Amino acid sequence: MKIRYFSDTDTALIEFSNVPVFETKEISENLYIDLDEKGNLVSMTIEHAKEKAGISEVSFLQMEKTST
Repeated sequence: MKIRYFSDTDTALIEFSNVPVFETKEISENLYIDLDEKGNLVSMTIEHAKEKAGISEVSFLQMEKTST
């Protein structure tokens, strides 16, 4: 997964795979998803990313399975 942030437009592009995009769907005014020909998520575009998605606070946490 890659996250690209374009500060000049305050746009975040989150890429989940490198397969060709078949279709782009508008989820809301500021959120678009790109799908491959099988309907799998390829990437997501977030407009106004600082305000709408808190892009300046991105972090990654890998949660380990706990045994009880």
